[in-house]
Amino acid sequence: MDDSKKDSRNIFMELAKVRTQPTPISVDSEEISSALDIDDEMEGQLTVDVYQDKDNIVVQSTVAGVEPDDLEINITNESITIHGRRERKETIEEKDYFYQECFWGRFSRSIILPAEVDSERSVASLKNGVLTVKMPKLERRKAKKLKVKID
Repeated sequence: MDDSKKDSRNIFMELAKVRTQPTPISVDSEEISSALDIDDEMEGQLTVDVYQDKDNIVVQSTVAGVEPDDLEINITNESITIHGRRERKETIEEKDYFYQECFWGRFSRSIILPAEVDSERSVASLKNGVLTVKMPKLERRKAKKLKVKID
């Protein structure tokens, strides 16, 4: 056996002997919340479909129960961020629930887009609880080759 193989095997044998114990860390959640300026309300993550057609990148999401004024959509050439809030219209006591699966409160989603879009010409619509954002793809003009004419 050559020396390099012996050295490799010795290193692995030494590594196998090393044992580490996890060190417990105590975390004060109030301290972290105040340090990061996090409020107590949880924020849900919006589920989305992202697809393309010939001219657009399209983002769709179900936002049933959300008023259009409670939605904020920010678009750059490379990304989209949707913020919103779904408010419960009535107060229901915890003991009266059999199932509680719907998300109420703030939600958001940020997406890096698969192609550059024209944020200025983008449009959003809300129909039957489905938010649809259409963002026209930007077509960068390809460099044009010029032939040099001899005079």
